[in-house]
Amino acid sequence: MMTTFGILNNISTMILSQPTSSSPSSSSSFSLTSTSSSLSLPYKYQFHTSHSPSFITPTTPTTTKKLSKFISSSSCTIASFSISKLSTMPTQTTKSGFCPLSQRNSWMQENSTCYNISTNSGCRPLHSVFPTAPAVVSSVEDLYEYICSGPLIEKLSLTPKMLEDNIERWIECGLHLCKLFRINELNMTIAQKARLFHYYVPVFLWCEDQISQHRSKFKDGQDIPPLLIGFSAPQGCGKTTLVFALDYLFRLSGRKSATVSIDDFYLTAEDQAKMREQNPGNTLLELRGNAGSHDLPLSVETLQGLTEMTKKGMKMKLPRYNKSAYGGKGDRADPSTWPEVKGPLTVVLFEGWMLGFKPVPNEVVKAVDPQLEVVNRNLEAYYDAWDKFINAWIVIKIKEPSCVYQWRLQAEIAMREEGKPGMSDEEVRDFVSRYFPAYKAYLPTLYSEGPLGSDPEHLLVVDIDDERNPILGN
Repeated sequence: MMTTFGILNNISTMILSQPTSSSPSSSSSFSLTSTSSSLSLPYKYQFHTSHSPSFITPTTPTTTKKLSKFISSSSCTIASFSISKLSTMPTQTTKSGFCPLSQRNSWMQENSTCYNISTNSGCRPLHSVFPTAPAVVSSVEDLYEYICSGPLIEKLSLTPKMLEDNIERWIECGLHLCKLFRINELNMTIAQKARLFHYYVPVFLWCEDQISQHRSKFKDGQDIPPLLIGFSAPQGCGKTTLVFALDYLFRLSGRKSATVSIDDFYLTAEDQAKMREQNPGNTLLELRGNAGSHDLPLSVETLQGLTEMTKKGMKMKLPRYNKSAYGGKGDRADPSTWPEVKGPLTVVLFEGWMLGFKPVPNEVVKAVDPQLEVVNRNLEAYYDAWDKFINAWIVIKIKEPSCVYQWRLQAEIAMREEGKPGMSDEEVRDFVSRYFPAYKAYLPTLYSEGPLGSDPEHLLVVDIDDERNPILGN
């Protein structure tokens, strides 16, 4: 299993040693040593037990023995993470070799090289940055305790015993993600560690379980349509990066996946102009974004086509949108540039900022913004075009819509500081203001009731903070 990572084979023995003296402090210190002369040892780490929720028990001797055996057999060190020599996946650097700050994720270090990672699954390239600082290694016990302390563990009904029995899978996924994002697995920041083990890995394993449940409904020999998972998340909260990571893990686990966004279904530039003419003076429909600015027949055609990708040899092109066309007003990308996916598909990842929104009483939208009334009427057609195709839902929940403004402002300020074109603070405010009414009108219902037609057994709500990391929800 782990040998696929190409982890160093010259590490003959890994010795995990606990400290010789105890301390009343809330943090514990361990060291990791190796007989390999190629390593500068010992590596040190600290972890804080105060992060663990009350239902988690300390790591048992059985756990330590089990995990140490796994580490020894796979010749790696864990938790932040393995000493590894990972094979290089196809990449393409920018001309400068570095990524603009506006394209960086806040959970990654800023002194790192940017890679443009492409996939063959229809997933968009992702620009990201990776750490280059010296390595710091922690112990297996730390990783297990840290995973147990995650805010999604109770929500996923995972017990310490279940985590112990499946710890190898968690480690494997974590190492794959380190490879994907070019993270130095020996020197993960707190934010990186949280993003991988408190967010991406548990969400991936939840999706895996949903796929298993879905496929179990079909008999041997039957065509099994792909599970379509919907991701509803406000702009700027990291949903595209999450979907990118999940798509990568699915492919590594042998599952064919495809990704699509509601952005791919925006009207053409010509039809956008018609929309503006039909709604004079309505700033919410002046540009793309709100309900009414999407090509719903194209949505139905695409999603229906994806659900029918059940046989080997089947091919399908996925629509894409060019947001930079016409001075930023956007237009549908040339079909010759659309990515192609091949069957049979196992899972489809469908994401969007307003996915799962459903119409509310007219007096509600009128109280928020009278311009939203036509948007609310337009929204009535969206269930049949989008939501009815979705089998399982992931809803990324934010505390306040104002986070969207802050996240967008951060990106634009970073662009301006690097001398690149970026919106002014006032332009950012105007841009985001076109989405705020919909957030105010529809997020409360989405959070309290879930998307229309969703099943609580197939719905995962992830509460995130201002830094886009999961927190304990209400």
